[in-house]
Amino acid sequence: MLLEDLNVILKVAEFRSITAAAESLDMHTATASAAIKRVERALGVDLFIRTTRSLRLSVAGERYIPNCQQALQMLDVAKQNVKDDLDIIDGELRISIPSDLGRNLVLPWLDEFMEEHIGISVKLHVSDSNIDFYRDPVDIALRYGSPNDANLYGFKICNVPRVICATPQYLEAHGIPKHPNDLTTHNGLLYKLHDIVHDVWEFSYKSEFIKVKMKSNRVSNDADLVRRWCVSGKGIAVKSSLDMSYDLLSNQLVTLLTGFVPKPTELWIICPSRQTITPAVRLLREHLKIKCNYVLTQLINKGILAQADVY
Repeated sequence: MLLEDLNVILKVAEFRSITAAAESLDMHTATASAAIKRVERALGVDLFIRTTRSLRLSVAGERYIPNCQQALQMLDVAKQNVKDDLDIIDGELRISIPSDLGRNLVLPWLDEFMEEHIGISVKLHVSDSNIDFYRDPVDIALRYGSPNDANLYGFKICNVPRVICATPQYLEAHGIPKHPNDLTTHNGLLYKLHDIVHDVWEFSYKSEFIKVKMKSNRVSNDADLVRRWCVSGKGIAVKSSLDMSYDLLSNQLVTLLTGFVPKPTELWIICPSRQTITPAVRLLREHLKIKCNYVLTQLINKGILAQADVY
């Protein structure tokens, strides 16, 4: 009996659907069905009761699944203990990364990580949307903002100030805003997530909080596209300082409204369970910390960010 087949059995039991389990495991439905048949044939019992509209555990399945799950967890622990003792770093990392940060910064960082640890392979899921760990074939997610689900495990990478920026050419043509309220006469480059357009920008100034509702002729659910619009001089954007770091350091963009601080965020690695926090994930976390801190330090040294906003 193959361990891979047992993993399929557990996923089908979790989702109560062969199709959903197959999608979660990134395999064809027919492959998952064949795995179920092999296990049932080896056991001599049916683990699931199937109808045209539903699937549920049989009596035998209800007894077998918990034991199977416990046995596989013990095998995983034993396997990991052996690797820890031998300092072996390998395996597949199924990672979800944000579009802008992922394409422009994290991809080369992952290349460096994989060159250092040649036993590591990666599968990347590039999306700005929050991951459903129970549906999407992902083990860890790199995300802005701390996790809001108590069942998830999160590890903070760094604080990330946001910046408001535009090209010198755009500002020469449309003027430089001196106060957040001046932004109402400018074109905001807006980000949309879950059909919600983030057209209200928030700033703090000393003890004052200011909100500005922006006008815009460009809205996207892809954060990388918002950055590209900004670099091409289509308007003003509020973005993560990490996302915009290359463009700011190369003077393609300049920051605006000194003293008025856009609402900051944080960068986190999020895991669905302790089992996914492997030595490879821990090493990746430290690798990302080093890389992010290097970029943020460059921005501080150039006067783009204040050290107090980062550390």
